[in-house]
Amino acid sequence: MTLFVQFAAHVNAALDALETAGTLPAGLDRKAVTVEPPRDAAHGDLATNAAMVLAKPAGSNPRALAEAIAAELAKVSGVTAVDIAGPGFLNLKLDPSIWIEELRTIATQGDDYGRSSLGEGKTVNVEYVSANPTGPMHMGHCRGAVVGDALANLLQFAGYKVTREYYVNDAGGQVDVLARSAHLRYREALGEDVGEIPEGLYPGDYLVPVGQKLAAEHGDKFVGAAEGEWLVLFRQTAVAMMMEMIRSDLALLGIHHDIFASEAEVQRAKKPEAAEAFLRERGLVYDGELEPPKGEPDPDWEPVTLPLFKSTQFGDDQDRPIRKSDGSWTYFGADMAYHFQKAQNADWLIDIWGADHAGTVKRIKAAVAALTEGKAEFDVKLVQMVRLLRGGEPIKMSKRAGNFVTLADVVREVGKDVVRFTMLTRKADAQMDFDFAKVVEASKDNPVFYVQYAHARICSTLRKAEAEEGFKPGSDHLNLLGAEELSLVREAANLPRVVEAAAKAGEPHRIAFFLGDLAAAFHAYWNLGNDQPDKRFILAQSPELSSARLFLAETLGQVIRNGLRLMGVDAATQM
Repeated sequence: MTLFVQFAAHVNAALDALETAGTLPAGLDRKAVTVEPPRDAAHGDLATNAAMVLAKPAGSNPRALAEAIAAELAKVSGVTAVDIAGPGFLNLKLDPSIWIEELRTIATQGDDYGRSSLGEGKTVNVEYVSANPTGPMHMGHCRGAVVGDALANLLQFAGYKVTREYYVNDAGGQVDVLARSAHLRYREALGEDVGEIPEGLYPGDYLVPVGQKLAAEHGDKFVGAAEGEWLVLFRQTAVAMMMEMIRSDLALLGIHHDIFASEAEVQRAKKPEAAEAFLRERGLVYDGELEPPKGEPDPDWEPVTLPLFKSTQFGDDQDRPIRKSDGSWTYFGADMAYHFQKAQNADWLIDIWGADHAGTVKRIKAAVAALTEGKAEFDVKLVQMVRLLRGGEPIKMSKRAGNFVTLADVVREVGKDVVRFTMLTRKADAQMDFDFAKVVEASKDNPVFYVQYAHARICSTLRKAEAEEGFKPGSDHLNLLGAEELSLVREAANLPRVVEAAAKAGEPHRIAFFLGDLAAAFHAYWNLGNDQPDKRFILAQSPELSSARLFLAETLGQVIRNGLRLMGVDAATQM
């Protein structure tokens, strides 16, 4: 049991005691009661808002209730003082032995420190990337890929059963364009001079191998053939090769999905028809006419009767068509069926979308609510685009790739860990710049370097201690650690709390923020040793204190590794 869980239990026990005494009415909802570090470390070690959030439902004065709770908490072993701040916040000061025990807990739990049972085995489907299979991954896909993968890691660490899914949009018009582009490259591979790639086709050189493969397999059979004879075959081959390329690109980022769901297979399996029938049985699809477009009247507009989903009953702005006038499925109709399929095997669906899809959130939320009859949770995390810079200047695009910067090129230049960490240094829906010069800068202003350097410093210190002094980390003399050393434990002990908060909010960037704070605290203590030699980790004249400080350093390194692992980043051992 980690420190915050332990003291949350102590607060609950104090509230139970007050209920028994009649000070508090029984049955109050305690969900909003928290145990956190105080905003100002000078105020104490832990703080609780119990009196603030329970006073009103209890019909009590916050200050009076705080005094009653304080009296109970003062009885807890290890609590040296309980102070009431403002109208009723409670600040607890703890005996150093509490932090020493937490340090031992971190060391004992190792890779599992911070792991939570919050999810209680609940199944979560996280769908992310889902880029159209029409070319290699580019940096427009990168941020969503990293955010989705880190979120999946985080939820799994927090006790959820996670499925990582990629939706392959292989049934729309864009894959027909891909097939036509491949046909052009097929003719090129057979010796034809195709000249400039015509407008409307994909121009990237990445389709050259597709054309070569088709030429090797089929010769000139389809050179002059009608489109209907080769379109499906070329589409299947091109999509398969593009998906192979996409998987390879994602692997460079350390990303591997459990499921690749095909839109074409969803439609072949009649899943949209099943979804429509399900909704019609419940009176949630009807045949009606769309409202005319808003704004200036369109003289060519004619009312058409279409099957409409009653999405307004679930918070949407208007009812949505699920089929087009020719009977084919709208994008929404197909997407609705796909989410219906996902919901068969998950309690919670999370989609990672680009911010340009914000307008479709309400309708898909409405569809999931209707199709699961409110039983499945559904969240969409919107991710803003990343602006690429080099030394502050916008970066030029790659003609070879088809006028975009490929993810593979970026990873090969700066490394997987730099890319992943950088993508998690801001909230996903905030704008971000990725400057090739700054992300590899050896500076405290670069969070990637700053956190990695903290871990590398720890590893270097441990190697040096053993090689030069024969000192190893040990837990026998942790009582020699002072307030400044134990303040580092206070920072590290936030990991379990941050994991749960980040999992609940679906915000993996909180792990990066936590690591930044912990690294800053470590570097600050390290720098003390430059001016005060007695604060150094290795003291030749004090083997017992050195052993305790090395144990502290080793344990901080463990916490940094645990956080980096959630981000999908490897910890540097030397820099």
